[in-house]
Amino acid sequence: MDQLGFRLVADAVLEGLDRWVAVAPPNGTALIALLTPKPGTAEYELIGRSSRIVLLTEDIAATVEEWSARGVTFRHPPRVPPWGGTFTTFEDVDGNPLTLVGFDDVSRRLEAERQAVASKAEAERHAAQELEIARQVQARLFPQVLPPLRTLDYAGVCIQAHQVGGDYYDFLELGGRRLGLVVGDISGKGIGAALLMAHLQANLRGQCAVASDEPQRFLRSVNQLFRENTPDSAYATLAFAEYDDATRRLRYASCGHPSALLLRGEGRLERLESTGTALGLFKEWDCAVTERQLAPGDTLVLHSDGVAESFNEEGEEFGEERLVQALRGARGRSAREMLAAVVDEVRRFSPHEQHDDITLIVARCREG
Repeated sequence: MDQLGFRLVADAVLEGLDRWVAVAPPNGTALIALLTPKPGTAEYELIGRSSRIVLLTEDIAATVEEWSARGVTFRHPPRVPPWGGTFTTFEDVDGNPLTLVGFDDVSRRLEAERQAVASKAEAERHAAQELEIARQVQARLFPQVLPPLRTLDYAGVCIQAHQVGGDYYDFLELGGRRLGLVVGDISGKGIGAALLMAHLQANLRGQCAVASDEPQRFLRSVNQLFRENTPDSAYATLAFAEYDDATRRLRYASCGHPSALLLRGEGRLERLESTGTALGLFKEWDCAVTERQLAPGDTLVLHSDGVAESFNEEGEEFGEERLVQALRGARGRSAREMLAAVVDEVRRFSPHEQHDDITLIVARCREG
């Protein structure tokens, strides 16, 4: 108390222990309990040996100066050991060695680590905030309003595996009571794929003025713009269908995309195969356009590979056959109800964490 400036916390005589004293440094950050051992005991023999007590100070030079003025004799000036920090030793009035340690260097390293952890947490929070903004922006890129048609009931959905993704669907007003139905799938995942998806959407909407008259030229233009403004490794698969509300004529092109399904009213299935390669890979690019005549009760389904490739715990894929069964099971319902029925079947089959975006358009031809 006199030499180190400690304060007395407790001083008592306890049964079987004789005198028991507790002291604490001025800042109260520690408590040292002192006992009076009985002569002849093992504890009594420890007097004069290392106490194993280490006192910490933020400024070892100032503490040594202060305690030396109070009469403390230090064995040596402060030293810097291999483990860092600075230390010196001294003895109490009974000759018990104590150690005084200044952890200035270690404290700085710990503070630097703390700041690094805090900076990382802040960066992660900022990244999560940016990702949420990206999710909200991307959600607005999907159709917000469905152009009304007299002979077609249609609906679309994109269920993303992560906050943002590379799948895309859209409904394009082509003029003259014509509607463009689009499902696309961008290579890659995450923010990069989301940016490419937004770029593809802008190309499609910017070029769709020529789509109703010349769908091949429209798609060639989209391919050229996508290729010129994206990395060499980027590509997109795309299914494009143009529906004429007056004649029920369907013109269709598939650019490396999974086959669209046309379920006729009587139950017969037609697969609309690929008519060209993926967008963005080749400068010299073209695709064919096929036509179908629809009738009331016919249903067109455009989908991404995330539907058929959803898998269960055994690694078995959902597959096109289950997709067709789900559609047939919901036949006669509205397009939105058919869409919901397919999504429910996929989720029942694959209840674990989703690994790929699930995108669908269901368009059901009705009486006009």
